[in-house]
Amino acid sequence: MVETFGAAWAAHDLDAALALVTEDCVFDATGPAPDGMRHAGPDAIRRAWEAIFDDRTSRFEPEETFAAGDRVVQLWRYTWDTGHVRGVDVFRVREGKVAEKLSYVKG
Repeated sequence: MVETFGAAWAAHDLDAALALVTEDCVFDATGPAPDGMRHAGPDAIRRAWEAIFDDRTSRFEPEETFAAGDRVVQLWRYTWDTGHVRGVDVFRVREGKVAEKLSYVKG
């Protein structure tokens, strides 16, 4: 499921990615520092992700993914036109969809 979710990100297909989140999904963004910002529900998450999906120069590259129960942890590298960051997402999966996506970056 997380691989399918990642494929939607790689294709810059926001609608496909949002189809894979639950109605009560929570996304904790990496910024602003120090704690990031919480976005709850598909509409709020769409607004948070739009700029990322619209930037065709950007891409996420998974480095390692593993699961434990309903949790999936993915280490990644995010690259855009002028730079990159490395980080990790901690997902909670429920009924085949992303119910929680907590994102962290190396500072």
